[in-house]
Amino acid sequence: LAPGTAHRIMTGAPMPAGADAVVPVELTTAVFSGAEPVEGAQVGITTAVPTGKHIRPAGSDIVAGQPALPAGTRIGAAQIGLLCGLGFSTVSVFRPMRVAVLSTGSELVAPGIPLRHGQIYESNGAMLTAAAIEAGAEARHVHFVPDDTTQFLHRLDEIAADADLILTSGGVSAGAFEVVKEALGMTGGVEFVKVAMQPGMPQGCGHYRGPAGRSVPIVTLPGNPVSSLVSFEVFIRDPLRAAMGLHLRRQRLRAQLTTALTSPAGKRQFQRAVFVRHPDGPAVTTVGPPASHH
Repeated sequence: LAPGTAHRIMTGAPMPAGADAVVPVELTTAVFSGAEPVEGAQVGITTAVPTGKHIRPAGSDIVAGQPALPAGTRIGAAQIGLLCGLGFSTVSVFRPMRVAVLSTGSELVAPGIPLRHGQIYESNGAMLTAAAIEAGAEARHVHFVPDDTTQFLHRLDEIAADADLILTSGGVSAGAFEVVKEALGMTGGVEFVKVAMQPGMPQGCGHYRGPAGRSVPIVTLPGNPVSSLVSFEVFIRDPLRAAMGLHLRRQRLRAQLTTALTSPAGKRQFQRAVFVRHPDGPAVTTVGPPASHH
């Protein structure tokens, strides 16, 4: 553009060479015939605009070489729009881990069915499935099996074909017959230990080889629901998220403990608590005893 001249421009169009500002048409007295201005027409500007006004410089949203999305970002609608806007047709991602959750116990009954003497409702399966989904995985709740090694191994063979991780609950303690411990003891590949923590002392970890020879990681958790959930939080959540390239630790806060606590000698004890924000600072109050059956 020569000095003293103007050019009509539409939103999003590149700037003509020599132009350094845009005046909205509402601030002009231009008279146009149809879509284009008449050649040689006079344009009156009613309000002055500073240099650079209404111009979006290249790199004003993101500078060349600057990371657009850090590693560990979950890809959603906004991220897809950003990637396409930057010209990326493909990106490398971690796919969600496929987790199969299986509970064991002849005493278990599905919620909604009337209980008989000696039965309890099965809660671990749905709980651990939800925990895995909250951690970012694709999880499915496999129907629980009774205390029968043949049925247990048959169910493992069924789910090992397309699982990246198998989680079981129950059957790993020190009873006379622990189905998970006994069945996986026959196949090998899984180590059973006692961890110095409460709740969640009996644990098992290793690999299960399915009928097609596929080796699948398996973690066997204790059967008490609180033990099972605490064990997931302590041992599984962070490695599961790491396998998917996600950020690991939950948010951590400092707060004043309102009651005195001690752990059993030689053990780390986990307790439930309520977190409350007070005017003089956040506080934590424990709820109930630490036993795993509560």
